[in-house]
Amino acid sequence: MSNYDLSTKCIHSGYTPSKGEPCALPIYQSTTFKYDTTAEMGDLFDLKAEGYFYTRLQNPTNDAVAAKIADLEGGVAALLTSSGQAANFYAVFNICEAGDHVVAASTIYGGTFNLLGVTFKKLGIDCTFVDTDASEEELAAAFRPNTKAVLAETIANPALVILDIEKFAKVAHDHGVPLIVDNTFPTPVNCRPIEWGADIVTHSTTKYMDGHAVQVGGAIVDSGNFDWEKYGHKYHGLTEPDESYHGIVYTKQFGKKAYVTKATSQLMRDLGSIPSPNNCFLLNLGLETLPLRMERHCENAQEIAEYLDAHEKVSHVSYAGLPGDKYYELAQKYMRDGKTCGVISFELKGGREAAVRFMDSLKLAQIATHVAATRTMVLHPASHTHRQMNDEQLAEAGVSPGLIRLSIGIESAKDIIADLEQALQNA
Repeated sequence: MSNYDLSTKCIHSGYTPSKGEPCALPIYQSTTFKYDTTAEMGDLFDLKAEGYFYTRLQNPTNDAVAAKIADLEGGVAALLTSSGQAANFYAVFNICEAGDHVVAASTIYGGTFNLLGVTFKKLGIDCTFVDTDASEEELAAAFRPNTKAVLAETIANPALVILDIEKFAKVAHDHGVPLIVDNTFPTPVNCRPIEWGADIVTHSTTKYMDGHAVQVGGAIVDSGNFDWEKYGHKYHGLTEPDESYHGIVYTKQFGKKAYVTKATSQLMRDLGSIPSPNNCFLLNLGLETLPLRMERHCENAQEIAEYLDAHEKVSHVSYAGLPGDKYYELAQKYMRDGKTCGVISFELKGGREAAVRFMDSLKLAQIATHVAATRTMVLHPASHTHRQMNDEQLAEAGVSPGLIRLSIGIESAKDIIADLEQALQNA
């Protein structure tokens, strides 16, 4: 559907009904699929034929939604996972193993920071965290001969630092490694990282893509642009025979879809983390209204960011839609019409204690771990999502003790502001 606008793709990509078939994407709520001969099933297990035999690997509902997300991001293929965390894990682990090294932006989401800095370390994969605003020279200094990937977020959660995608892509490619970009907050509606040099894009589909806080999921989209063969000595899992599949060489047999095919046939086979067909069905419903909701989220967030920025009790607001924001220019460059997302970070003059009093006084906005849904939600990162970090790590992640993350919903902006005002008076 390359000729259609993104709003049209959100509804029609991935699933095209034939005569007499349902207009809505069906839920294929089945673990297994029938075949007439043993040879037919054998060809599927050998990756010689396309089809379905077990939902842990592939399912028609899941694949239709994956194809839609790949189309929205401008990629060649996508894989859905059971969570955004699983997506980032698979994205890195698909090309890394014990003894390898990863470079990552320090401002990434706390869970991903922990995944790379703690859990991957237990698997023998080291990670160096770099300042997202670092110069090309400073980024280059973090690389090692065994570096296999660079990971960052288009808009950091919750610091709202905007990634200079072209800069990170250039340094990554100069060192012969792919750039993995988590595009959860802007979604492809507001940013398409592949167009700026990213090789792999991940999502927590739990957030704006779903939009209603009803399913947990993730996605990995491959651009098909990274030349794995050129750096075959690094990525031998893709360019050398896989003995667990009778010696298949993924780059030879699957070309530009080698990366996603390997992630599906190896990692999903061995580790699971597949989303349920019902969850994918719910995700698809969210995708159909994604452009409409993102427009409202951004409109509301802009109005509320301006309100907070002018408030006497607020010491600082981070929102790239504000002309004075540090990342305003990067937002104008990388984001559609300069629009980012519906998430605002701000600090009160009273610090942590004032932040807690403010949050406990809210009536409309909900204190919740979640973000990027139809309802306005608020969270104190230092006490919640980044609780495991020490003060030094919090500073590296751009999270101060008094920082408040406010996820603006699609309610009336007037009602949201009224709720914030009464809570600020109590703070």
